Amino acid sequence: MNFPSNLRYTKDHEWVLLEGNTATVGITEFAQRELGDIVFVDINTVGKSLGAEEVFGTVEAVKTVSDLFLPVAGTINEINPELDASPELVNQEPYGQGWMIKMTVNNPADVAGLLDAAAYQALVGE
Repeated sequence: MNFPSNLRYTKDHEWVLLEGNTATVGITEFAQRELGDIVFVDINTVGKSLGAEEVFGTVEAVKTVSDLFLPVAGTINEINPELDASPELVNQEPYGQGWMIKMTVNNPADVAGLLDAAAYQALVGE
């Protein structure tokens, strides 16, 4: 399983790539494997300012629907437009074309407080 070292992770299985005060967020390879085939991604929070661990959308797999939790406080600026037509990108490229949102982070230092790759790998037992 892949745990890119340039990302930060949450216990809820989201990943964060911080560039300046903009973060790209998606779900981890572990999460998409646990969910199975992703058939729909529902995110309608563009322009909203949310706190850390608030629900920003849902992801629907063949067998279940799971909430998506914002890793750090901020404002959601963009949703991956490719996911409407191709939700399977989350399964195929969870750390690439399967990203979910881009957001402006209120406090970039909060991202440093998330799990690094080694800690996340230990959390999921891989």
